Amino acid sequence: MALFFSRFVGALALDAGAYESVEADRSSAMQSVIVVVAVCISGGIAALGLGLTGLAGVVNGAVLSLGAWLTWAAVITTFGTITLPEPQTKADVAELFRVLGFAAAPGIFVGLAAMPAAAPWVLSVVAAWMVAAAVMAVRQALDYRSTTRAIAVCAVAWLLTFGVLAAVALFLGTTVS
Repeated sequence: MALFFSRFVGALALDAGAYESVEADRSSAMQSVIVVVAVCISGGIAALGLGLTGLAGVVNGAVLSLGAWLTWAAVITTFGTITLPEPQTKADVAELFRVLGFAAAPGIFVGLAAMPAAAPWVLSVVAAWMVAAAVMAVRQALDYRSTTRAIAVCAVAWLLTFGVLAAVALFLGTTVS
């Protein structure tokens, strides 16, 4: 339990060592899943402040959060390992998904967006923090020497993920803020 909390706090603090620890430890997969589930639950709670109501709103928010994370992770994996790898990059999807699970850790605070007045600020800060965590995670997991390359991978992933979410929102008749 102590190792999990150490990794979780390290992920929040953007500590490269925490991401390396998760990458190297195959048994940390369930810990990564726990982080993603907690973030999705927090996303469900945030949905209440974003206009969705009741249990259905919480479930919809959690499902959308999971879909966003899965899209994000898949795009990062594709771009990071196929489109923009460095010569020393070795593509281990399981490692990358474990590390990206922990990179979602700042999303635990998205639940604060349940307060409508705070929602724009919370969403902006948490989104920026999650992108920064993902950059660190990608750099470590894909053994990039260049932080710029990790930023490029995460920026492309963010744009594509946002586009997918916007399309889903249009399909469902809602808006993405």
